[in-house]
Amino acid sequence: MKGLLSRSIGLVTALGTLVAVPALAQTATDNTAYGTTSAEFLSLGAGARAAALGGSFAAIANDVTALYWNPAGVALMDRPGVSVSTYTYIANTRYNWAGMAFPMSGGERALGIQAGTFGFSGQPVYTLANPNGDGSTYSVSEFFGGLTYAQNFSDRFSAGITAKMISDNLALTSATAFAIDFGTNFHAQIGARSIRASFVISNLGSTLRHTGTGLDVAVIRQPPLDQQNIPQEAAPADLKTKDWSLPVMFRVGVALDLMQSASSRVTLLSEFNQPNNSRPGFNGGLEWALTNIGNSGFTAMARGSYSYQSDNSLTITNAAGFNTTLSSQRNQDGLAFGGGLDYDRGQFGIGIDYAYRSLGVLGGTNFFSATLHW
Repeated sequence: MKGLLSRSIGLVTALGTLVAVPALAQTATDNTAYGTTSAEFLSLGAGARAAALGGSFAAIANDVTALYWNPAGVALMDRPGVSVSTYTYIANTRYNWAGMAFPMSGGERALGIQAGTFGFSGQPVYTLANPNGDGSTYSVSEFFGGLTYAQNFSDRFSAGITAKMISDNLALTSATAFAIDFGTNFHAQIGARSIRASFVISNLGSTLRHTGTGLDVAVIRQPPLDQQNIPQEAAPADLKTKDWSLPVMFRVGVALDLMQSASSRVTLLSEFNQPNNSRPGFNGGLEWALTNIGNSGFTAMARGSYSYQSDNSLTITNAAGFNTTLSSQRNQDGLAFGGGLDYDRGQFGIGIDYAYRSLGVLGGTNFFSATLHW
């Protein structure tokens, strides 16, 4: 018994050392992979409800937008639905998302499909030879499509997985990648209050490597020394591009109903997130819902949140010629608010949602979405 105890203590000590050494190394060196991912539009979200909650939505996602935020939430839907959302992003770009989900087998499992687009067009081309433009234009068109399967494994636990295809078209080049999202949802009661927890990892997959006619070049090779006076013809060649990772995101969220009754609900939400291209961040939000107001079938909701990302708090110095004085808009980065109105009668339901999110010195964005259930 004493020998077994000694061996067990030795094994635990060895494992602890293996875990502690990398952890100490990480505290000494910042290995954050800034600027190493592509297809950043995959992080732009879905639905105005989630936008108003700052993205801290995966734990309570139980509608069509769960296809994006947490595939496990699709299994919690009680009827089929379709949802669309759109908003203008910075520099006159636009992001659109649409999804459709179908519960099956009495709600035991569900299937869903989603798609998102982002881009712009008609932008002038500037080159060193033509700094004022050569009269031509270029466009950017990015797209992803996903197929989701979710299942309830018990009355308290569900899980789901999404397979996605990503297409990235930049002017005359294009790239394709494949990825998966995986999510879980655990729901229980603390007394009379509902509590939900989620674990989600998104965009885990292959890399993007662009090819196309935009990379075609003509190269004149250096002739041998004894042929310097002989004219050389340009030979066709292709520029090779680097592989870019997708913006992988790991999220853990918790939602607690602070107040819950037949006519109203107040839910507190929080989430920790760790992207592969930045430092960790967190979100916190609050949603207040008045259900079936006056027995009319209408439900009104108000929402607010704050999202913290370390990138928004980088220290600005004048070492590179930057002005260190920023407007107060910088302190508003991450604030979001919004609301929604739903109408339900029998098996039919329709809802509209709005959200505004501040992007600090970049301004703000307006989100709109609509949902239909039957």
